[in-house]
Amino acid sequence: MRVLLALGGNAMTNAEGRARPEDQIAAARVAMAAVADLLAHDVEVVVTHGNGPQVGNLLVKNELAASVVPPVPLDWCGAQTQATLGFVLVDALEAALAARGVERRTAALVTRALVDPDDPGFTHPTKPIGRYLPADEAAVLVDHGETWEDRGEKGWRRVVASPEPLEILDAPAVQALVEAGFVVVANGGGGIPHVRDADGTLRGVEAVIDKDLGAALLARTVGADVLVVATDVPHAVLAYGTPDARDVGTVSVAELRAYAGEGHFASGSMGPKVDAVCRFVEAGGRKAVITDLGHIVEAVTGEAGTTVLQG
Repeated sequence: MRVLLALGGNAMTNAEGRARPEDQIAAARVAMAAVADLLAHDVEVVVTHGNGPQVGNLLVKNELAASVVPPVPLDWCGAQTQATLGFVLVDALEAALAARGVERRTAALVTRALVDPDDPGFTHPTKPIGRYLPADEAAVLVDHGETWEDRGEKGWRRVVASPEPLEILDAPAVQALVEAGFVVVANGGGGIPHVRDADGTLRGVEAVIDKDLGAALLARTVGADVLVVATDVPHAVLAYGTPDARDVGTVSVAELRAYAGEGHFASGSMGPKVDAVCRFVEAGGRKAVITDLGHIVEAVTGEAGTTVLQG
């Protein structure tokens, strides 16, 4: 069995949402202990991850230094966080494997994803990222070419394009490493967004790709049997935050799509995860699961999480 494990960016922080280096290292150890357990049972695993909190930290540094040095573009932020989280996860995994007496080679791959240059988000960006700033501080970043919107009392906030990933450009390298027996960490943050110009050349662009859609695409690309989306809650929940709230257990794609259509899953949090697991199963995946870091092994064996099946 081949499993694609997608770690949410918030799953790489502590319980209070802090993303200090020590918090991220501790969270990586929890996640990779589960991966090591899967590998010990001859399950192949490919790992991807979110990077929202980590990119957010880089954006704050951009803002604080904008009057001194030019801000680092978003595609660079994606590459930096892919590399940083990649080595943190690989280090944690190798330690967990050594503790279990399991020998497996590991690799972290900085990965690009192709997007459509005609995506409307590039003309009219709508995806909010980063923190709110007062008008005078936002103006400095506008002068650097960024798009910021006045959000009233909260202040100004940056908006960017969030195009859908069409192709994982470095998938052949991921596949070659997997077939050679490596446990690969790849396509973090949904991939570094790239467009292909008329002459065929590729270039990075200022955008953010939804990490869950990137995970579903990677899972299909590497031929995963199971997609596990690990977040900070053990299940998707219907009527979240109300007295009628209830966990979603095993459901069909049609049932989960119907719940989504009724508005049960927030667009900025659980909604993209639900869409991603449905897409994976609709494209032929055996099953997909949404759960938390502590139940990754049980998710694969069918004993935990929101499990999505074809029928």
